[in-house]
Amino acid sequence: MQMMRAMAISEPGGPNVLKQISRKIPSPNRNEVVIKIAYAGVNRPDVLQRMGSYLPPAGASDLPGLEASGIVFAIGENVTSWEIGDEVCALLPGGGYAEYAATQASHCLPIPKGLSLKQAAALPETYFTVWSNVFQRAQLKPHEKFLVHGGSSGIGTTAIQMASVFGSEIYTTAGTYEKCLVCEELGAKRAINYKEEDFLDVIKSIGGVHVILDMVGGDYIEKNIKALVDDGRLVQIAFLKGSKVGINLAQIMTKRLTVTGSTLRPQSDFLKTKIASQLYEQIWPFLGNGRLKPIIFKTFDLSDVSTAHLVMEKSEHIGKILLKVQQ
Repeated sequence: MQMMRAMAISEPGGPNVLKQISRKIPSPNRNEVVIKIAYAGVNRPDVLQRMGSYLPPAGASDLPGLEASGIVFAIGENVTSWEIGDEVCALLPGGGYAEYAATQASHCLPIPKGLSLKQAAALPETYFTVWSNVFQRAQLKPHEKFLVHGGSSGIGTTAIQMASVFGSEIYTTAGTYEKCLVCEELGAKRAINYKEEDFLDVIKSIGGVHVILDMVGGDYIEKNIKALVDDGRLVQIAFLKGSKVGINLAQIMTKRLTVTGSTLRPQSDFLKTKIASQLYEQIWPFLGNGRLKPIIFKTFDLSDVSTAHLVMEKSEHIGKILLKVQQ
């Protein structure tokens, strides 16, 4: 029996509940591959899962970790798109905090030209999320005005760059001068320091925006609705300041607004496959020619994942936090 090193959640709680364990290497089902993981991404949903508020879907690994890069180690009997030894990055249903993880073969993508395995590990979760929400659901178009909250996060730095290559006019919020500067370097026309300015005042001064990507929730919702132009679209992907709010339905109706949102993990394998296919066709070329790039803040060893979670919770990072898995 082949065993692997993994980091498991011993009980719901703080970063210290992440404990190293030894577990059997997973086997692929007929449509899966098993990846020998080189690097894994750390994402906000991992923190929520650790705290006991974001349980994995039925059939998924109980280990945290929703994205990784590495080498195809084993393939299921129906898999023809990959061969053992191929380098891939992949969206995972869970299990990334380990030396090996299984995922649908169709949720894997090749490493973009010129990128390393380390850089590629920073792609799947944020690129799948931004593409599905901003471009599939909200239908952001060239020349439309786009506001992304949390512009210095992994999602934010990705959304700014993706909207930029498609010709949108981008505004963002961030909490420090340094973060705002990075956002503008990545393509934002204006980064708003929310500790010094009210983003609604700034957005009103430019006549409003067409699309908002929000992960804050709480009292931002009312402001977001006011910041949208007629026929505007608000996409909610998280709610750091709370999920329950009061809204003025009259504003939504009179301005013909669309309020939508999604979480990636519970979506069907079919929908995730569709996202992967569109990313490969429409986004991977921009990664290959350097117009898009992963922004990586810091890399920790898998055994130091508790520190990585502390950094995530402090929200002082710019871009992605990664784990180096193979010793």
